[in-house]
Amino acid sequence: MRARPHTAAAAAALIAAAALGLAPHQAQAAPATVPLSSPQASSDLRFYDIPGSGGITLKGNVFTPSGAEPGRKYPLIVLPTSWGLPQVEYLAQAKQLADSGYTVVSYTSRGFWLSGGRIETAGPADIADVSAVIDWALATTPADPARVGLGGVSYGAGISLLASAHDPRVKAVVALSGWADLIESIYSGRTQHLQAAGLLGAAGYLTGRPGPELQQILGDFLGSRLENEPAMIEWGRKRSASEQVDRINANGAAIMLGNAWGDTVFPPNQYAEFFEKLTGPKRLEFRPGDHATAEATGLLGLPNDTWTNAHRWFDRYLKGERNGVDTEAPVQIKSRSTGGYEGYADWKSVGSGGRERLALDGSEHVWANVDSGADGGIVLLSSVLDQFAKAPPAVSVPLLPRAFAAVWQSPRYDRARRVRGTVRLHTTVTPTKGDGTFVAYLYDVGPLGIGKLVSNAPYTFHGKTPGQPFGVDLDLFSTAYDVPEGHRLALVVDTVDPLYIEHNPTGAQLTFSSPRTDPSYVSVPLREQ
Repeated sequence: MRARPHTAAAAAALIAAAALGLAPHQAQAAPATVPLSSPQASSDLRFYDIPGSGGITLKGNVFTPSGAEPGRKYPLIVLPTSWGLPQVEYLAQAKQLADSGYTVVSYTSRGFWLSGGRIETAGPADIADVSAVIDWALATTPADPARVGLGGVSYGAGISLLASAHDPRVKAVVALSGWADLIESIYSGRTQHLQAAGLLGAAGYLTGRPGPELQQILGDFLGSRLENEPAMIEWGRKRSASEQVDRINANGAAIMLGNAWGDTVFPPNQYAEFFEKLTGPKRLEFRPGDHATAEATGLLGLPNDTWTNAHRWFDRYLKGERNGVDTEAPVQIKSRSTGGYEGYADWKSVGSGGRERLALDGSEHVWANVDSGADGGIVLLSSVLDQFAKAPPAVSVPLLPRAFAAVWQSPRYDRARRVRGTVRLHTTVTPTKGDGTFVAYLYDVGPLGIGKLVSNAPYTFHGKTPGQPFGVDLDLFSTAYDVPEGHRLALVVDTVDPLYIEHNPTGAQLTFSSPRTDPSYVSVPLREQ
């Protein structure tokens, strides 16, 4: 799977050209052959205008194995592009796949760059585009209709999962850094993920043409127009593969999912929950990193575990190769603290060592609208630092202002704790206003009081009775993190985080209590020692 240096260089050059608005614009009748590889390489690249659904044109490219025998059919892989990226995104990986015997079609998703139409955010037109591209490939290239696969990163992953629910020709899917539940991705805890949605919106306007429905949704979402919340949720559900899992299972495609623990656009929880609902061949991989960083080097043709396993998945379910990928543990995770992989039979087994319950005793009172200093970091940056430098967002826990942050700490541990899976918070909140937001953080606190972020999650409420307590159950974002011996865990709660939109009225206060009849706690899943 190692790419030759010239392949990576050529791919990088073409991506750079596309970024400057120089994406190839070739007519279908006269495709252009691009000398991507050296003479000894085996596959050929051509750019095409591909008819999409509704009469639009999609800009695409095709790799076919060199010297394809007349009349012979090759398994087909279709790769829709990520949000904001042009058709050359997958050149390096598409070439590697073609070199191993695939016909590979990549195309710029509708509404972006030179493809026609408007951005529909994985709406019905996008799903129809996938089927239209498959139709075109079967008619134009040496593609085998009995061996069709889909794949992609981010937006391409989401589109691929949804398309597998609607086109029974799809036999295998590789969905990397994508979403299965759009609501749980950018509106978890009923809280707008401000930086993630803002980044996507800005990239959409910069590189494409958002459709009127997307413009309306973005305006309502970022503008906190709660009167339109039901319409926003329904819009998201229509674009969530989790809502169509029965159709995906009925069609029977083999599904591989990959994501990063620190994905600030599509957090891992929703992928894990979707994975558990799949009944066909399936695989789930989680690694350190942020959105699309786990597979980024592979897009440049460099060695990459994620893409290596993606190729193995396609080889098993499109070529029928007995390469062992289907006999390995279907859940493969890599801890943020160590370098090795851990295999599990299913997602529920990840926290197979049981749960450690940390009591949140007493009553903590915080004033809202002031950032205590605890936060989840910066989208697409903080988790990358954790991935490559093991430097997650940090804070001095003893110095957190207690007027604006509630803090509970465990005793110092006499042995390491290997946190695996989803941390759960149960508490009782009494607000002084009917609306509000708080964010819970779990920190690994060292001997000097410096806390490294293990996980976090936001929670927003509306329409509560001031002065009336209510219970909260909140899942923090799933993770794999090793807490060293001599450290302790700390739960911190405050009301402001730059990652999220908060709904705390001026002068609001929140009290977190632990009633005798309903104690508050944090439940931490652990790996077997």
